Amino acid sequence: MEQMEAKFNKQFKYPWVLLNEEPFSNDFKRRVSVLTDAPISFGLIPHDHWFQPEWIDEKRATEGRNKLVRQGIIYGGSVSYRNMCRFNSGFFYHHELLQPYQWYWRVEPDVRYFCDLEYDPFLFLQDNNKLYGFTISMPEWEPTIPTLWGATKDFISENPQYVSEDNAMDFLSDNAGDTYNLCHFWSNFEIANMDFWRGEAYTKYFDYLEEKGGFYYERWGDAPIHSIAVSLFAKKEQIHFFKDIGYRHSPFQHCPQGRDWREGRCSCDPNDNFDFAQNSCLRHWLRLF
Repeated sequence: MEQMEAKFNKQFKYPWVLLNEEPFSNDFKRRVSVLTDAPISFGLIPHDHWFQPEWIDEKRATEGRNKLVRQGIIYGGSVSYRNMCRFNSGFFYHHELLQPYQWYWRVEPDVRYFCDLEYDPFLFLQDNNKLYGFTISMPEWEPTIPTLWGATKDFISENPQYVSEDNAMDFLSDNAGDTYNLCHFWSNFEIANMDFWRGEAYTKYFDYLEEKGGFYYERWGDAPIHSIAVSLFAKKEQIHFFKDIGYRHSPFQHCPQGRDWREGRCSCDPNDNFDFAQNSCLRHWLRLF
């Protein structure tokens, strides 16, 4: 929050909404409130939006977790991580504290922002008819989503009307949708329009995935789900790469290059940049244009 305020929000004073599955302590509220002059709201996540649903077959879910643990997959055995992925996929934008808002900037603990941002990215996206902005993209761990693409193909086969004519399928697939290349936008940073998530196409897509139970039987992440949805149900021109926003979520970072680094007054090392690393998907994105 300190970095976000210093680099951006001290001049715009956009409100903060902090959500947790347990009530925030008064001490936490006092300490956080000194970090900004902007309004802050502290919200409790509804139980059904966070915790594993009762209808999930726990024996099957346990087997799925144990399998990922044996494979050494990060968070493979974590139920709370799965709760978070499901919440961020299907519920945060329905929270009562977010109902007054159309746009959000997702800010997570332990991230870093390196550059002064003197323009309003919300207005930029709105004025340019864009829905979603990212800084880092990479492949997902395939063992965490073995049936996600099959479920997605089934959904779009049953609901072809939701697929945009000028979509970004070629970001997701190297063979016109037959298989998924695992590329996704790293959703721990995203600036996006919640009306897209609240819309009919995404709502039906999430409900379809929810019924499959893949958030718990596998380890479906909100990053591939958000990425697949916005790439298929929106126009590719409505997705924006914020190349001028320096951002780090360890161990990866995006540091603006050249003129964007100089004019953004960035403190990051431009040589420490994930954009064209071997396992970056930015090349897949840039080839669309």
